[in-house]
Amino acid sequence: MALAAAVALGLALQGCGGPATKPAAAEGPEGIAVQTGPALAPASTAANGAPVDGIRCDASEQVAYHIHSHLLVFVNGQPRSLPYGIGLVAPVAQDTGLGTFAHADRCYYWLHVHAGDGIIHIESPTQQTYTLGQFFALWRQPLSSGAVGPATGAVTAYVNGKPFTGDPGTIPLKNHEDIQLDVGTPAPAPVSVDWSHARL
Repeated sequence: MALAAAVALGLALQGCGGPATKPAAAEGPEGIAVQTGPALAPASTAANGAPVDGIRCDASEQVAYHIHSHLLVFVNGQPRSLPYGIGLVAPVAQDTGLGTFAHADRCYYWLHVHAGDGIIHIESPTQQTYTLGQFFALWRQPLSSGAVGPATGAVTAYVNGKPFTGDPGTIPLKNHEDIQLDVGTPAPAPVSVDWSHARL
């Protein structure tokens, strides 16, 4: 999504309300509730332009294949946010009135995060399946059955509210998919995302 379009979307959504199915938070510039809690890890740890696991960083966003997944993380029952700027090399942030939306000054990886709402943009020159593991590789953070970024402990994974068994790195990123990773205990029940205002 281009920055101008995101800003316009943010302004258009300012009057929109409605019940959210996530923990209480304000609706952000992409029409999804902004995540609460400290960042799981800083966006600054992400790759700086070199290809990662077959994913390139291009001067402009690729829109031949453009979908969105949502990632929510809890550590010992407490929410951790996904920071904007992952996959955006030299991110430039702009206040939209509904929160920060960032674009890349240098290049965009095919997997990236524009805002603090947990939305992972998958924007690729070809249609193919990407995984959560590729996103974490790009972020340069560990992901396994015992670690999510710097948080360690038993990992419980949900995809669209259903338990996911096996390596969480193999979770495919699909359109309007809700992914939740609970690290340690307590492990909160799966939370649904309200996509109704998203326009993503």
